[in-house]
Amino acid sequence: MLKDLIALTKPRLLRLNIFAALGGFIVGSKWDFDMEMFLLLIFMLIGSTLTIASATVINNYWDRELDLKMERTKDRALPTGRMKPGTVLSYGIILGVVGLAVLFGLVSPLTGWLGLLGWFVYIVIYTMWLKRSSTWSTSIGGISGAMPPVIGYCAVTGEVDAGAWILFAFLFLWQPAHFWSLAIRRVEEYREAGFPLLPVVKGIKRTKLQMIPYVLLLIPTCVLLYTYGYAGIYFLIISILCGVVWLVHTLRGTAAKDTEKWAKTNFLISVNYLMVVFIAMIANTTWS
Repeated sequence: MLKDLIALTKPRLLRLNIFAALGGFIVGSKWDFDMEMFLLLIFMLIGSTLTIASATVINNYWDRELDLKMERTKDRALPTGRMKPGTVLSYGIILGVVGLAVLFGLVSPLTGWLGLLGWFVYIVIYTMWLKRSSTWSTSIGGISGAMPPVIGYCAVTGEVDAGAWILFAFLFLWQPAHFWSLAIRRVEEYREAGFPLLPVVKGIKRTKLQMIPYVLLLIPTCVLLYTYGYAGIYFLIISILCGVVWLVHTLRGTAAKDTEKWAKTNFLISVNYLMVVFIAMIANTTWS
C-alpha cells in the first residue's frame, strides 16, 4: 500500500521538479541565508512537493483506463486494481489542498497562485484535454513543468521579474525535446493507447525536426541568466558546452539510421543536461 502511494506521485518526476524549485530558490536568494530564509526554503519545498504530487496522483487517476493499454504503465496501482479510483482521487485532492495551503499560508500568496496555475495546467489543460486531443499537449503542458523554479525564485523575491521569466523559459524549452525522445521510442504504444502525440500524428521525422529549435533556444536562455547577473561565468561555460553537446546530438537525429538507439541516448542526454546545468547554476549563482 505505502509503495503504491509513493509510486502514484511519480517519484522520479517529483525529484526533478523539486530540484528545479531548489535551484530557483538559490538563484533568487543568491545564497543569502539566515534562519528565516531557511524556514522559507523548507516550507516552499514542502508546499511544492505536495502540490506537484497531487497533480501526478490525479493524473494517474484520470489516465487509469489508458494506462492499461501501455506496457510502461499497465502495472500501476490503478490499472492492476491494487487501489480503488476513489481512494486515489481523495489522496490526490488531500495532497493538493495541504500543499497549496502551505504555499499560500507559509510562503506567499504569489507562490500559492503559481502552484495553483501549474496544478491547473497539468490536470485540466494537459491531462483532461490536450493529452487526448492535440499534438500541442507536450508544448502547452510544459507550462506546468516550468513552474517549480519560478515558485522557488518568487518565494524569495516576491515578484515575477526577469529572473522568473528566464527560469520559466529554461524549463519550458527543455521539456518537449526531453519527452519526445521518450515518445519516439514508444510511439507504437502511444498509438495503441490513443494518445495523439507529435510522433504519432506527424511522424518521427517531423518530431526530430521540431525538437531542434527547443534545444537551440536553451543556449541563449542560459546566456541571459549570466547576462542579467543571476549566474556566473562557470555556469555560462558549462551550460553552453552541455547545450552544444545536446544540440549536436539532436541534429544528428535527422540522419540517424538507428532511431531507437538515437532516441534513447537523446533522452539520457536531456536528463543529464538538466541536472548538470542546474547544479552549475546553484554552485555558481552570483552572490549578493
